Amino acid sequence: MNSGKIREVCLVFLKLGFIGFGGPAAHIALMEEEVVNKRKWMTHEHFLDLIGATNLIPGPNSTEMTMHCGHERAGVPGLFLAGICFIFPAALITTLFAWLYAQYGSLPAVEPFLYGIKPAIIAIVLNAIYKLGQKALKNWQLGVIGLAVVVVTLLGVNEIYALLGAGILVILLVEGKGLLTNKKLSFFAPLVFLAVPTTVSPSYGRLFFTFLKIGATLFGSGYVLVAYLQAEFIDKLHWLTQQQLIDAIAVGQFTPGPLFSTATFIGYQVGGLWGAVVATVGIFLPAFFFVLLLNPYVSKLRKSKVMGAFLDGVNIGAVGVMITATMQLSANVLIDWKTLVIGLISLLLIFIWKKLNATWIVLGSALAGYLLAFIN
Repeated sequence: MNSGKIREVCLVFLKLGFIGFGGPAAHIALMEEEVVNKRKWMTHEHFLDLIGATNLIPGPNSTEMTMHCGHERAGVPGLFLAGICFIFPAALITTLFAWLYAQYGSLPAVEPFLYGIKPAIIAIVLNAIYKLGQKALKNWQLGVIGLAVVVVTLLGVNEIYALLGAGILVILLVEGKGLLTNKKLSFFAPLVFLAVPTTVSPSYGRLFFTFLKIGATLFGSGYVLVAYLQAEFIDKLHWLTQQQLIDAIAVGQFTPGPLFSTATFIGYQVGGLWGAVVATVGIFLPAFFFVLLLNPYVSKLRKSKVMGAFLDGVNIGAVGVMITATMQLSANVLIDWKTLVIGLISLLLIFIWKKLNATWIVLGSALAGYLLAFIN
């Protein structure tokens, strides 16, 4: 294996792990800029196929996309190293916050920086939607299906059902009444359901298998993760208080990288440093397994007429899901003239100064947010 490619994969995803604020849609936008536009590791079309396939398996979608991208560049070692490098910064930063929380009982004041970062993230995501949408929108029928995905997800339909529905609709358009085969992509996920005992006594084994179950069966957004954590750690195991869970989710939101780093914070509160390690490994481990199984089949799916049509539907659906996520994020972020100014300037910089790295936009917006926070 080319050591230069391995090193490149590690450096790219370490960087994205440190600057990846804003959730899965933002992470995918940053990845698209780095691995498609800047480094030409793959085409826009294949990147879209990977997004579509990733949306159909459980686990943290943006983290799974890093694994796919790493595999494209450096094979199986690249798959594992890309995922680990993307997860590591979030786990490290979250562990630091978890230690501070355990020592002082509160979280550091980082809101002024997030105040500026979030509008910039919206601009970055809009740029990704524009570029990916150009590739996914192959005809007007796909446009109608993409719009339908936006509508139904705004109405509360789960993303996985919307994406599957979009794929099936395009198969029907291409193949008419052809045979539709129902494949359950998460067929092995239920095997871990029996692994978690219901006792309330904390241990590393129970902590690991609880997060392994969550990582292996969770579809959808970070809001779904909140429901899982509530059910497991408060209602079932009674290992956390409601306030600890709220603070854990907050840490996952304002640290870069995957929201699943919330598991690191919870693991630390339950079992200290080793608890953080065990929880992090448990929740992310299924994603490596799923991607390792799925990746070889994505190109083969594209070569099939029926499955190619299915991927076209899923791809336009994925763009629709990104639009929905951006609309929901915008409603919570663009709350006054200062956030609107930061978002607009970021958007203009991205579309006018196309070679400007997204890292500088994120850092500049963080500084702008900090300074503007002092203005009433």
